[in-house]
Amino acid sequence: MSEKFQIEEELKKLPGKPGVYIMHDKKDAIIYVGKAISLKNRVRSYFRESTKKSPKIQKMVSLIERFEYIVTDSELEALVLENNLIKEHRPKYNTMLKDDKTYPYIKVTLGEEYPRVLFSREMKKDRSRYFGPFTSAGAVKDTIELINKLFKLRSCNRKLPQEFGVERPCLNYHIQQCKGPCQGNISKEEYGKQVAEAMEFLEGNYKKILSSLQEKMEKASANLEFEEAITYRELIESVKQVSQKQKITDSDGEDKDVVAMYKEGEDAVVQVFFVRDGKLIGREHFYMTNVGEESKSQILGSFIKQFYAGTPYLPKELYLQEDIEEKEVIEQWLSSRKGNRVYLRVPKIGQKEKLVDLAARNAEIVLTRDKERIRREEGRTIGAVKEIAALLEMPNITRMEAFDISNSNGFENVGSMVVFEKGKPKKSDYRKFKIKSIEGPNDYGCMKEVLTRRFLHGMEERKALQEKDMEEQFGSFTKFPDLLLMDGGKGQVNIALQVLEELHLNIPVCGMVKDDNHRTRGLYFQNVEIPIDRNSEGFKLITRIQDEAHRFAIEYHRSLRSKEQVHSVLDDIPGVGASRRKALMKHFASMEDIRNASVETLQEVPQIPANIAKEIYSFFHSSMIE
Repeated sequence: MSEKFQIEEELKKLPGKPGVYIMHDKKDAIIYVGKAISLKNRVRSYFRESTKKSPKIQKMVSLIERFEYIVTDSELEALVLENNLIKEHRPKYNTMLKDDKTYPYIKVTLGEEYPRVLFSREMKKDRSRYFGPFTSAGAVKDTIELINKLFKLRSCNRKLPQEFGVERPCLNYHIQQCKGPCQGNISKEEYGKQVAEAMEFLEGNYKKILSSLQEKMEKASANLEFEEAITYRELIESVKQVSQKQKITDSDGEDKDVVAMYKEGEDAVVQVFFVRDGKLIGREHFYMTNVGEESKSQILGSFIKQFYAGTPYLPKELYLQEDIEEKEVIEQWLSSRKGNRVYLRVPKIGQKEKLVDLAARNAEIVLTRDKERIRREEGRTIGAVKEIAALLEMPNITRMEAFDISNSNGFENVGSMVVFEKGKPKKSDYRKFKIKSIEGPNDYGCMKEVLTRRFLHGMEERKALQEKDMEEQFGSFTKFPDLLLMDGGKGQVNIALQVLEELHLNIPVCGMVKDDNHRTRGLYFQNVEIPIDRNSEGFKLITRIQDEAHRFAIEYHRSLRSKEQVHSVLDDIPGVGASRRKALMKHFASMEDIRNASVETLQEVPQIPANIAKEIYSFFHSSMIE
C-alpha cells in the first residue's frame, strides 16, 4: 500500500455515520462506489479477514490503494449521492446498467392558449401534459402525425394570439391538416375542444374517433366523393393500427412498471414492461454487466437505483420479481423524486404475478437468443482465428495485419494496412500509405516500402515509449502482429520476410495462394503450400481480411482521384485534358514510356491527334516540332 495512505490508520478514523465510500486503485482510478448506514462498520468489513467475501470483492479489495468517503445526513442522501457517482465514474467493480437510454414522450403544451402536440425526450415540471414513456420514437412520431391529421392541430411555433395574421398560413393549412388558428380562423374554445379530443385519443379512447370517421367515410361515399372517402378509410386504418399496439393488461387503470430479470453466469438481462392507464404501451430490456456472484435481489436493486435515477417519469407502482435489499429507503427515494408515494410490490397471485412471470420469461428469451448470437459470432471470429492458428501450427493468434497495393497503371501508387484482432476488424488501427519511392506498376517495390515504413514507425514509437519509461502503448504502430497476411503467394511472402530480416524482427508471414480464377486455394507458410477447406470459418475469415485490405486500398485511391489530389505532369500540357490523360495512361506502361515516345508513337493513341502529339513531345523535349 502507499506510504502516504495507511489503510489501517485511516480505518480507525471512519465515522459511524451514513455516507458514501469511494475505492481507488494505484492509478487513482475509482474502482468501486458504495453507500452505508455506518461508514465505520461497512468500510472496515472489506478489510476484515473474518468477513466472507465473493471472489469479485476479494479481487477488488486486493487492488485498493486508498479510499475516501463523504458523510451525509441520512441513508437516503447517501443513496442519491451513490447513484450520481456511479453514473459519473462507472466504476469497474460496481454492477452496472449497460444501457443509458432516454425514452420519448408525447407532450401536449397546455400552457399555451393554442396547444400543440409535440415529441419530447424529457418531462419537465411545466403546465404541459405528458403521455408515455414510449419505447419507439418512430411510433411516437407516427402517432403525433396521425393526431394532427385527425384533429387538425397546429404544429408551428408561432406565439398565439400575439402573432395573429402576422404571416401567411403554412402549407398544413392549405392541405387542410390545420384549421389555421394563426389567422384567427378558429376560436380558442373550438380549438380547445379539438385538443381535449386529442388527449382523449391519447388516453386510449379510440371508439369515439373511429365512429366519427366511419360516419364521415360513409357520407362521402354516398355523395360520390370517393377521394375523400379513401382519406377517411386510411385514417380509420391508422387509428386501428395504433389501438392494436396497446394491449389491456390490468383493469385498475393505474400506471406501473413490471420489472423482472434472468441471469446466467456472468450475464443478466432485466426486462421492463411499461403499463400506463392499464395498457401495456411498450417493453424494453437492459443488460447488466459485472453481475458476478450477485443475487437476483441485488441485481434488481442495482438496476432500480440506476435506471430510475435517470427517468423523468415514475409510475405509482413497481411490480418486482422478488423483494430487494434496502426496499424502504429506495421507496422513500422514489417517492421523493415523484412527489407522491411510490410502492415496490412483489405480486404472489393472479394476473399481476403472471405479468411478472411473463417479463421474466422475456428476459430469459433475450439472454438465450443473444448468447446464441454471440456463440455464432465467436465461431466466425475467435473460432476462425483458432482454425487458422491450428492450420499453421501456431500456439496463439490475436492480431493479424494485411496489406494491399492499388494504382492505375502505375500512376499514384497507394498502400493499405488493415488490422483484425480476435477475428474482428479494428478500424482505428487501419492505415493508408502514399507511395513515395516507386513510380510505375511495381507492386513488390511498393509493398517493400509500405512494410518498411510500417515497422520502422512502430520501432521508433516503441523506443520513444521505453525512453519515457511508459508501459502503455500509444498508436497502432507499436503493436506488432502475431501474423502477417500477404495478398499473394511466394513472391509477396519473400518481400515481407526480407523487410523483417533487415529490421531484425521475427513475425510469422503467411501468403494467400490463388488459383487460375484469382481465388484463394491455400496458404503459403514456411515455404510450404497448405491446403484449406473453402467451407471452413478460417477460410471465410481470411477472405474477409483479403477483401477488406483490397477495399481499403481502392477506397483511398479513389478518394485521391475524386479530390483531384492525383496530379499528373500530363495535366500541364496544353490540349491534354482528363480523357486524353486517361488514354495515355492506358496505352503506356509508365510515365517514362510517355516521356521517351516519339511523335509517331504518341499518335498511335486513338485520342491523340498529330498537333497534340507534337505538344506532348515538345513539353518533354523543350523544343518545338515543325
